[in-house]
Amino acid sequence: MKELLKGFDPITLEQMKGIKLMNRTDTKFITTIDRLEELLLKAQSQYWAQDIDGDRNMPYFTRYFDTPECAMYVSHQNGKKTRQKVRVRSYLSSELAFIEVKNKNNHGRTKKKRIAIEHKDVEQDVYNEFLCQHLSYDPEILLGQIENQFNRITLVNKQKTERLTIDTGLKFKNLVTKNELGLERLVIIELKRDGNVYSPIRDIMRDLHIHPQGFSKYCMGMALTNESLKRNRFKERLMLLEKMRII
Repeated sequence: MKELLKGFDPITLEQMKGIKLMNRTDTKFITTIDRLEELLLKAQSQYWAQDIDGDRNMPYFTRYFDTPECAMYVSHQNGKKTRQKVRVRSYLSSELAFIEVKNKNNHGRTKKKRIAIEHKDVEQDVYNEFLCQHLSYDPEILLGQIENQFNRITLVNKQKTERLTIDTGLKFKNLVTKNELGLERLVIIELKRDGNVYSPIRDIMRDLHIHPQGFSKYCMGMALTNESLKRNRFKERLMLLEKMRII
């Protein structure tokens, strides 16, 4: 993987700040490591790879919170269009961390609000105020439910109309059941593009038979590591993972 990423021209974080996807659409795909290697080889001439101090495959750590009854998970499982997730996302390479609230509306659009986690001496009230402002649940009752770790590659097309995140090495640790699970063969791709402009990567993925497929790391992680939860809505994806020999 490292050698394949060296074949891409680099783009820095500073350069990426100038890429504004004003009318953004997001599409997710899932595939395997073998297919990813083919995709990267075909995409090298048309994309930049984000580079931070020579690293192009960044480690991430996430802890998700929910109510004791897992109301946010249940909302997704029950097919509710308007729903929320709350997490702490840590960017391990840069030692940055944020509390994030993700809101999905009934048109399928996701908006994210976040606040940086500062020095430990910062009062907890600062974070509770942020959560009260953006979250529909009482922050006082939230519990850590599940953690995940993964590595992320970020590609940008040379027309600056789309950004691609590629997550590999996904591992879960359920904080309630204590179950752990690694999905080493799974690759999660998210394409963020400016409206319906032409996307070179869509043609490449079509040729490789990589098709759009929703995948929530939180919900799938919970469904896979907590047998007490209802998971009817995710059965099709779970069966697909079995078919792909990922689980």
